[in-house]
Amino acid sequence: MRYVLRTVLFLTGCVIVWLGLNIGLGGIQTLGWQGPDRFFAVTDANIFAVRDNHIRFIAGVWLTVGLLMILGAMMLKQMRSVLMSLMAMVFVGGLMRLSSADVALLSSIEIAPSLIAELVLFPLLGLWVFAATPRSIE
Repeated sequence: MRYVLRTVLFLTGCVIVWLGLNIGLGGIQTLGWQGPDRFFAVTDANIFAVRDNHIRFIAGVWLTVGLLMILGAMMLKQMRSVLMSLMAMVFVGGLMRLSSADVALLSSIEIAPSLIAELVLFPLLGLWVFAATPRSIE
């Protein structure tokens, strides 16, 4: 069963790394790996540059989450608390999506799968890590 958990963690980490690179290297406009649609026009280049830079930072944090998940798949016992913290971080990120209070958007096919993953699947994955790994006594 731990092999399946390790595989799920590894694949999840790979997807997160892919998303982090897409946004980290492409900024707000992304590299287009999730689709080539243009979705905005820049009206103030200076403000855009600042916000784009902040988004690249956040994408770097997301990329690191993915790398830590991959590492956790390889070092499950040693990374137990880190993995559970990452699952909690993703859950909190999902909660922050709810702050938009746009029910139509949150239930749309574009957002709902991510929201379900963040609010349901990641907590379940955290519980799986918790149950599958012994607590280290230090």
